[in-house]
Amino acid sequence: MPSLLARVAGAAGLCAALLCGCTDLSTPAYRRPDMPAKESWAHTHGAVSAAATVDPQWWKAFNDPYLNTLIDKAISANVDIKILAARIGVASAQIGEAQAGELPTVDAGAGIDYEKSTGIALTKTYDVATQVNWDIDIWGKVEKSVQAQKAEFHASEADWRAGWLTLVANVATTYFQILQFDDQIKEEQQTLDKNKQILTIYQQMYANGVAPKTEVLRQSAEINGLANELLELHRERDTAENALATLIGVPAGEFKMPVGQLRQRVKFPDVPMGLPAQLLGRRPDVVAAQFRILESYDEVGSARLAQLPTISLTGRAGTAAFSLSDLFKVFTLSFMPSIDLPMFDPSVHAHIKTTEAQSKVAEEQYRQAVFTAFEEVENALVNLDAHKKQRVELLQQNEQLRTVAAQVEAQLKEGLVSQLEVLESERSLASAELSLLANHEQILSDTVTLYKAMGGGWTDVEVANVASSSAAPAAPAR
Repeated sequence: MPSLLARVAGAAGLCAALLCGCTDLSTPAYRRPDMPAKESWAHTHGAVSAAATVDPQWWKAFNDPYLNTLIDKAISANVDIKILAARIGVASAQIGEAQAGELPTVDAGAGIDYEKSTGIALTKTYDVATQVNWDIDIWGKVEKSVQAQKAEFHASEADWRAGWLTLVANVATTYFQILQFDDQIKEEQQTLDKNKQILTIYQQMYANGVAPKTEVLRQSAEINGLANELLELHRERDTAENALATLIGVPAGEFKMPVGQLRQRVKFPDVPMGLPAQLLGRRPDVVAAQFRILESYDEVGSARLAQLPTISLTGRAGTAAFSLSDLFKVFTLSFMPSIDLPMFDPSVHAHIKTTEAQSKVAEEQYRQAVFTAFEEVENALVNLDAHKKQRVELLQQNEQLRTVAAQVEAQLKEGLVSQLEVLESERSLASAELSLLANHEQILSDTVTLYKAMGGGWTDVEVANVASSSAAPAAPAR
């Protein structure tokens, strides 16, 4: 029997040698696709340099305990992040499924057969049989499939990290928006009240014949517009609150956020003074794209190795008898090696072309992820720089309008101006306050977006040609 197995293995080796002479069996080694160099960032003015790390708990720089609580709830209860975590479990289980391809399979059974013919008594036959099948992975095709699945596991883990980072950013920006709505509602209500006072003055002036009817109608229309804007702000706050509820794992409508003030509650954090030197290794979406290139390369290798001959060993053992006492007296045993030559199967060659085409898709998806990363960082820097410059102008505008309002108020006491002029100046000041409030929220959101674009607090991941074993993902240090 050993000599037969040796002859079969020798024949398989000969076939493989002949096949190697005319077929590409090489397995592509992973290499990160070429990308344009990105050595500097616009709109940094020298204030942002290369940094080794980014604070893993960057959201705490906003110095808002309530925000920290919301993020903790979201991380523990958000459904989307749980789905991504479950997919990691699926990918981990699929590694074991791929490894099972190297193991033999065993089929065992036992039974009783009844047979009766005309004029003959009923006969019973007892039988017991076992069959073992083993496809020997001589060329490492199964191992390549295992490596591909390990790469998919790590890509799924990177997907989870990307979802985790997106979740934290969405909680923060939605929270800022709700606080902005609270301040806007307060300002709009005050503006509406002032405009109602102006309407009363116009109505009195019209009654005394010193103002036309059109002024009363114009002011009434202004009040209608402000009331409509106030209703819209309440609607937007309610929908944002529902969105925040879903983010933290609470049914929409069952979560109510206390009314707050954005500028009093959330402070401006220090702008990150350094962009990661290895941005492409810190962005989870870019890391996931790299692992999927590695996965596609391993799948190409597995497909090419599938052209080589496959040796299967099949062993059968069993016994049969007309009585239980004789069942185990006689055994039959057979052992049969077989060889399969898949290089003649058109579907094998077609599958190679499919995997090669898929690897090209994976490479282009990586490039797409990198370009997106560059764009998001640049846009975050552009927006943060522009909104900070706008803040300087808005602060000056606000200060000047406050001075005007104070002077008009003083003139009113001296009888130099009317109450109407005072209310008009206050309305202008309120409009400037709303612009400054919106700018405050924009800077906060820009800062969140910048941290997200930089990859948050994730450490640099170097994608190697051989993926490591699966392990549960861990969030940044808390």
